[in-house]
Amino acid sequence: MARYIYEYDNWPTFTWNDETIIVTLGKVRHLQGKIFGQMSALGFSIKEETILSTLTLDVLKSSEIEGEFLNHEQVRSSIAKDLDLNTQVLSTLIGMSKVL
Repeated sequence: MARYIYEYDNWPTFTWNDETIIVTLGKVRHLQGKIFGQMSALGFSIKEETILSTLTLDVLKSSEIEGEFLNHEQVRSSIAKDLDLNTQVLSTLIGMSKVL
């Protein structure tokens, strides 16, 4: 099972070898560019939904690391409100995606 950095005894002095990870980071950056390219071809509402879903999942998973379990819909609503996203449009998109 994967371990978090802080679970290792030497975590305060964590080091890495640039040459070892540079290839993987390059691949990740390339894939990230492909995703951004594909998102630019989508409609604005779908981009908003994707961003909202990603941020929501990030907050939920980060809080779980700390042993705190948050309500998915409350987190989602709070993020949408903070980002001034139209939650009515997003709710419609979610309903449509469940049908598809």
